[in-house]
Amino acid sequence: MVIQRTPAVPRAIAAKVRVPQRVAPPTELPEVEPVELQDLTAEEARAYNAGIPFVRGPKPAAQPFRFAGDSAALARATDCLAAAAWYEAGDDAAGQRAVAQVVLNRLRHPAFPKTVCGVVFQGSERSTGCQFTFTCDGALARHPSGPAWDRARKVAEAALAGKVEKKVGYATHYHTDWVVPYWSSSLDKIAEVHTHLFFRWTGWWGTPPAFRRTVSSAEPVIAALAAVSPAHQLSGALAEADAATAAAAPLLAGAPGPAPAATPLAGDEDAFAMVLGSDSPERFVDAARAACGERARCKFMGWTDRAQLPGSATMTPQQMAAMSFSYLRNKDAGIERMLWNCKEFPRTGPGLCMRRQAIPQLAPPSGALPGGPEPLDGVRRREGTGVRNSLPSGASGELRPTLPRSDRPDAGTATNPAPAAKPRPLH
Repeated sequence: MVIQRTPAVPRAIAAKVRVPQRVAPPTELPEVEPVELQDLTAEEARAYNAGIPFVRGPKPAAQPFRFAGDSAALARATDCLAAAAWYEAGDDAAGQRAVAQVVLNRLRHPAFPKTVCGVVFQGSERSTGCQFTFTCDGALARHPSGPAWDRARKVAEAALAGKVEKKVGYATHYHTDWVVPYWSSSLDKIAEVHTHLFFRWTGWWGTPPAFRRTVSSAEPVIAALAAVSPAHQLSGALAEADAATAAAAPLLAGAPGPAPAATPLAGDEDAFAMVLGSDSPERFVDAARAACGERARCKFMGWTDRAQLPGSATMTPQQMAAMSFSYLRNKDAGIERMLWNCKEFPRTGPGLCMRRQAIPQLAPPSGALPGGPEPLDGVRRREGTGVRNSLPSGASGELRPTLPRSDRPDAGTATNPAPAAKPRPLH
C-alpha cells in the first residue's frame, strides 16, 4: 500500500496568502464574491494549491436536474450552458461536463440566479466582477467551430436531461491550478479535473439540503450569444427593443404626444437621437445604453426641446448648443463617457458637463450709419464716390458664426479576431 502525503505549503508562499473569510452559518446566505486573485506567480500558485488537501468525509454526487420549461426556453438554456462549457473548458469533454455540473449546482443554490443563463452571465454587465470570466473579458468575440459547438451542446443537453458528473459533487466554484483566488482557502477542495480544482462551500451551505431551491424556466435572451445561437438571435433583437422602450418610458413622462423611442440618425448607423423628459436626468444613461445595445461603438444624443431634434447626423450649431445629454461608447478604447448640458441639468464633479461656446450673432446696427469723411475745401469729388472700408489682406467681408467646439461622440466600427478557445483560468 502506498500512502501519498500532501506536500506542505512553503512558508514564504503561505505568508503571501490572505486569511480566509468566516464560514457563513445556516441562517445567513453566503456571499458570492467577485474574482480576486492572491498575489502569487504561477509557480507559487501551483505549489500552494498542491499543499491544500482535499476535504475528508462524504462527497455525495448531485441529484439529477431536468429542465422543465418550453422548447424555446430549453434552447436558450442549452446554448447558455454549452457556451459556459466550451469557453471555460475548451473542446474537452470531461472538463465541459464538470463545468456544466457547477452551473447546475449554482442554479439550485439560493445564493445564485434562478435560471441557467442567469447563472452563466451573472455580473457580465461589468468589466470586472463577472462570475464566469468569458462573459466580460472579450472572449465571446471568438466562436467555436461547428463540430465543437455541436459537441458542447450535446454535453449541455445531457446535463439538462438529468446526467450527473459525479466527480465534482456539489461544487459551486473552480479555478485552474496556476492561480489562487481569495475565496479558495475558505472552501472545501473536493475534486480535480485536469488542471481545474473544484470547491464547495464549507459548512451547511455545501451540503445537499442547501441545493433544493425552486428554479425558474423563464430563461432570458442573451444578445451576446446571437452569433452562435439561433435561439438568442431574433428574440434578442426584440428584447433589446423592449428594453430600450422600458428604459425610456420614465424619461418621457409628461411629454406631449406619443412617446418616441431612440431613432438612428441618417448618415451614421451607430448614432441615435431621442427626445428626453426633464424630470429624470440621472436615467438618461439607462436610455443611452438601451439604445446602443451591444454595439462596440455608439453615440447617443438627447434633447428636451423636441423642436431641436435633428433628422440626421449633420446638425446645425443651434441643435448642438441645445443638446441636453450625450453618451459615447468605444469598447476598443475602453471609453464610456456621459455628458450633460449643465446649464439645463447642473452637475457636480469634473468631466460631466458639455463644453459650451456661444454662437455669435451679428447685431443689427442702431442709429444712422456713419457717412464718409467730410469734404475738404477746395477738393472736388465725382458724384457717388466715397471711401471704401478696408479689411486685412485675405479676409472677406462675410461674418460667419463660430461653430461650438465638438465634444460630441464619434462612431466607428470594431472588428474582433477569432482565435481558438482555451480553458478559462478561474471562477
